Amino acid sequence: MADDEVLLRELERLHHELLAHCYRMMGSVDEAEDMLQETSLRAWKSYQNFDGRASVRVWLYRIATNTCLTALKHRSRRFLPSGLGAPTDDPDAPVRELGAGVRMVQPIPQALLDPAAIVGSRETLRLGVIASLQHLPVSQRAVLILRDVLSFSAAETAEVLETTTTAVKSSLQRARGKMAEVAPRLDEVSEPNDPVLSDLLDRYIAAIEASDAAALAEVLHHDAVLQAAGTSTWFAGLKTCLRFLMDRVLVDGPGSWRMLPTAANGQPAAADYIRRSDGSYEAFGLVVLDITYDGVRGITSFADPTLVERSGLPLLLAR
Repeated sequence: MADDEVLLRELERLHHELLAHCYRMMGSVDEAEDMLQETSLRAWKSYQNFDGRASVRVWLYRIATNTCLTALKHRSRRFLPSGLGAPTDDPDAPVRELGAGVRMVQPIPQALLDPAAIVGSRETLRLGVIASLQHLPVSQRAVLILRDVLSFSAAETAEVLETTTTAVKSSLQRARGKMAEVAPRLDEVSEPNDPVLSDLLDRYIAAIEASDAAALAEVLHHDAVLQAAGTSTWFAGLKTCLRFLMDRVLVDGPGSWRMLPTAANGQPAAADYIRRSDGSYEAFGLVVLDITYDGVRGITSFADPTLVERSGLPLLLAR
């Protein structure tokens, strides 16, 4: 019984950081939750054989990592639209649907994470970083996360992955090289609680709700990127993004959308609500934003109402 209580306490204590680990590996909050549940089941089944040579934490990370690696053998890489080709110059062009078998990176609402459990590694949950991790072979992805995000030693990483420290060091070098090519700059990390950036988020929301082109132009960066998960079409540049928003999204005028501020992936975000015929608003999805002191640089939307619910927000708003 005492041993079972130890495992239960460790599973509870490590819940949020193990979820973040599975999310970094899988690129999907849905799959991360499945992997964490499977990790817990495997841990309970095998705990009687735990020999104590490593800490319970390292042992649980070994189970979680290998659970993810097994699942990833049978799953294709995930993308954001910007990873599928060049931006579209014409905001009036038809939105291109995804090809068969193409899977999208999914955000993770901040409400599912305990900031204290991921202190020091929040920037590695940024949506762009998660998408960049998808460029790595899954074994290199695991090594990079264990070594550079979780600060496991080479020996601990080798134990988790059942390999050698030499192999770990080699994989880490290759993974770091690839990430240097594809990962976004981490010196422009958006802090959801920064008052200046929070003000920009509020101004962006107000502009969307009012369908105000001038106000949107003031908050969007001149190099802004706009993309919607579930399509392969994306736009770059203030002029193109603004035209798409005004002509294709906000076409029904002021009051057609409502938004509530939130956070996801350690970034500012907003829940989208679309007006219904009775004047109320129903959840449409989540928008994750890259915001810097220069303005809103990135808008990535996910048409998935469950992400609103997972953010701790209502699915319906009164008129």
